[in-house]
Amino acid sequence: MPKHLHVAAAVVRNDKGEILIARRPATVDQGGLWEFPGGKLAPYETGRQALDRELCEEVGIQVESASPLIRIHHRYPERAVLLDVWQVSAFSGEAYGREGQAVRWVKEEDLSQYSFPEANKPILKALRLPDHYMITGDAENEEQWLQKLHVALNTDIELVQFRAHDLSEEEFVKRANAALELTRKAGALLLLNAEPSILDRVDADGIHLTTERLSHYASRPIPAGKWLSCACHNPTQLQMAQALGADMVTYSPVLATESHPGVEPLGWQEFHNAIEPIPVPVYALGGLGRADIRRARGLGGQGVAGIRAFWPQGAV
Repeated sequence: MPKHLHVAAAVVRNDKGEILIARRPATVDQGGLWEFPGGKLAPYETGRQALDRELCEEVGIQVESASPLIRIHHRYPERAVLLDVWQVSAFSGEAYGREGQAVRWVKEEDLSQYSFPEANKPILKALRLPDHYMITGDAENEEQWLQKLHVALNTDIELVQFRAHDLSEEEFVKRANAALELTRKAGALLLLNAEPSILDRVDADGIHLTTERLSHYASRPIPAGKWLSCACHNPTQLQMAQALGADMVTYSPVLATESHPGVEPLGWQEFHNAIEPIPVPVYALGGLGRADIRRARGLGGQGVAGIRAFWPQGAV
């Protein structure tokens, strides 16, 4: 039976937005690779307590503010690891390698140039994603719809799923290209709820697969440079999404929704139980809004997704 390690790790950002990474000594397992600083929990420590202690001991900083980012279960041949990852938004002290290790502040977009242990790789996805994910509302008049998208993008929306099942393919492509122009200007990501082949006609940032489409694929249907999102409603579908190399998933319905009145909600405990073993950023979906972000993250989720909570309602 592999040894099980519980490790606290941190994504630490400085006031320039750079992220702190440390190099593993050549004499240890996976030596020479870069990692997010942290270390093993001592007996009876919580993840946050270990985070505070390890960052002080390892890189000489004192954590002032931190929030959960993602929990990653990873199995190496010789051991199983649980990475309890936190995002540190405020700290004091000057970071340096107190144990003689190399440390470096790196721009987020440059992290891909560094080699990380396999267990650290989901962190690279999670730190690039926001804590809320907007799904667009009904495909009404195009001018009005684009105006609503513009309004939403001015309320700190950074991740958009364009969903419009009632449009023809030509109408969908036309509106998607118009939406892409708005999201690019706003610095937001645009995912298309459509067949992956639509990327040949719209250079969006990625694809969202419905549960029906998810079941059609045995391997990742889009290039690695694009974002793949999947809709999941049970643990089996979560495993399917992981096998496809999904970059994020939505898991629903966590609470009761007006759009699916007859569907029994999962509840928060089942949400946590289902996503805990999945090393992929997961957005809680179903009857949720901004007020639920903190709870979703505390239970291991990336944040919340929704239509009503983020898409402007009524006339704009």
